Amino acid sequence: MLSVGIVGLPNVGKSTLFNALTAAGAAVSNYPFTTIEANVGVVPVPDPRLDALAAALEPEEATPAFVRFVDIAGLVAGASRGEGLGNQFLGEIRAVDAVAHVVRCFPDPDVVHVAGQVAPADDLAVIGTELLLADLEVLERAIEKRKRQWQTQPREHAAERDRLTAWKQALEDGRPLATLDLTPDERATAKGLGLITAKPTLYVANVGEEAYGEGSAASEEAAALRAALAEGGRPERVVELSARLEAELAELPEEDRAPFLTDLGLAESGLSRLAEAAFELLDLVRFYTVVEPKMHAWEVARGAKAPEAAGCVHSDMEEGFIRARVAGWEDVVEAGGMGPLVKAGKVRTEGKEYEVRDGDVIEFLFSD
Repeated sequence: MLSVGIVGLPNVGKSTLFNALTAAGAAVSNYPFTTIEANVGVVPVPDPRLDALAAALEPEEATPAFVRFVDIAGLVAGASRGEGLGNQFLGEIRAVDAVAHVVRCFPDPDVVHVAGQVAPADDLAVIGTELLLADLEVLERAIEKRKRQWQTQPREHAAERDRLTAWKQALEDGRPLATLDLTPDERATAKGLGLITAKPTLYVANVGEEAYGEGSAASEEAAALRAALAEGGRPERVVELSARLEAELAELPEEDRAPFLTDLGLAESGLSRLAEAAFELLDLVRFYTVVEPKMHAWEVARGAKAPEAAGCVHSDMEEGFIRARVAGWEDVVEAGGMGPLVKAGKVRTEGKEYEVRDGDVIEFLFSD
C-alpha cells in the first residue's frame, strides 16, 4: 500500500488536512506540536473506473486502492539536530514512500505562524534545509562505516563509493537527491539508507477559503510557492486546496458533497486531486480483479510484469503464475462482464512478460 508522509512547519494545516483525509479526529489547535505522535490513516483513492465497473457488474463488494497517510509533527529549524521533536519524526518520514509537504498559503492573524509571518518560500527553505542536513548525517555515517571495505576491496565497491560520494556532494551543494534523476536501483539504495530527499515529493498549497474554487481570487502565497520551486529547479507537483474547507466537506453526508463542490465551481474535491497526484507521483497504475462476488482495485508500478501484479493480490499467485486473461475496463463495462468478452474472443491471454496497463481487468491463472 502506498504510504505518504504529511510534513511541514507547525500550524500550516497538516492535521486539518489529515482530518479531512481520514475523518480520524487528529488534534487540531493553535499551538505548535499539537501532534506529538504520528497519526496514521488509510484513505480510499477515488476511482471512477471502479465505480463504472461496479455499476455494470454489481458485485457484492467493490474495494478501491488505498493510500496510507501519516501525519507527522511539525518540523522546525534545527530538527536535524533534535530541535522540537525532530529526530523522532524524521524517522517517521524515512519510512514512507512519498512526501506531501504542506505549505501555509493563507493569511490568518488568529493562527500563529512560527516565524511570525506567512512566507511560503522561507517555509520551503526551512524544511528543505532540515531534510538535507538529516540526509547528510545519514550519508556521512554510511560512508564512514564502509571506508575500510572500500579500501580493502576498491574494485568491487567502486560503484558504491562513487555513488555515495556524489550524493554527499549534492547534499552539501544544497541539492535534494530527487533532483539527480536516480535510476530504479539507485532509488532502491536510497530507500534502504532512509534518505528522505530522494523520496518523490508533492507540495500542498494550503490556501484560504477566499482563494478556493474557480473564479476566486488567485492566491499570491501559492504563486510564491510555485515561483520558489521553479527558481530552485524543482519541478514537483503543487496541489492547491483549502484544508479547512476540505475538512468541512468531509463532514457532510455523501449526498450533500456534490452540491457543495458545485457551489465552489469545482468538479472534484481537493482531496481527490491529492490522492491522484500521489499515485502519479510514484508513477503507479491501477488494475482490477473480479472474483465473484468481489471486485478489487490494485496499484502496481508502471512497467510491472503480470507475475508482480499477481503478487499484489497474493504471493502464491506470483509464485505459481501461469498466465493472465486481460481485458480493458471499458470493454468489460460495455459487455457487462468478462464472460461475454471471452465468448466474443476479446479477452487476451498474456504471459510472464506482459506489462500491466492502467485500467486492465485481469484474471490470473496460477498453480497451487
